[in-house]
Amino acid sequence: MNRRNFIRTLSLFSAGACALPFLRLSAQEQIDFFFTRLSYESGDWEVDERMPANVLNSLIEYTSLRVDIKERIIPLSDPQMLSAPFCYLAGHRLVQFNSEEKQNFQRYVENGGFVFVDDCNHDIDGMFARSFERQMQAIFGEQALQKIPNDHPIYTAFFNFDGPPRTSIELNGWGDDLVHNYLKAIEIDGRIAVLYSNKDLGCEWDYDFRNKRWLKVDNTRFAVNIVIYAMNS
Repeated sequence: MNRRNFIRTLSLFSAGACALPFLRLSAQEQIDFFFTRLSYESGDWEVDERMPANVLNSLIEYTSLRVDIKERIIPLSDPQMLSAPFCYLAGHRLVQFNSEEKQNFQRYVENGGFVFVDDCNHDIDGMFARSFERQMQAIFGEQALQKIPNDHPIYTAFFNFDGPPRTSIELNGWGDDLVHNYLKAIEIDGRIAVLYSNKDLGCEWDYDFRNKRWLKVDNTRFAVNIVIYAMNS
């Protein structure tokens, strides 16, 4: 299902009306996309504070999406997150969903939602990676998270890449000192539902968007690919 339309379908099956305020607001404001950061009880979700504004600026600059310029922070335990077209979840520490968080994450993903999850440790053996992967195994099965090929459609959804772009912080002495030349995903019905990165892309994009003029190549272009794929797959 195209994610531009999944919210309307999901709302028809919602057990309550608490997700509807976002639906009404989006329709009223003629918004195609808003950036939702998921907070969760167990970890330090409040990371990469400038990243959302930077990504939103790129969407305005490069695409025709009508974008809400303000980041929305919603608890994963709050059913309002079910109406978001795109969710972001990140951190360094433990990921241990409580019952409401687990239920909403599973329901959102299985009904057409898209979650981009970024490991701020860029460390496959770090606390965030190990605990988040355990959560995905518990919810979706042992083999749910798989590496995606570097010719996956997400890499050509807007700009052309031959795999995930290298980040400048992967070899900075923090984390596992590896360049992760892959991303992982949980796919449902042939589409990515959970995109998972050990590359710390959030930190790579965590700067004032006005400083892009100093970059030879805008490194947030891959963020545009992620959003365009999320909205159209």
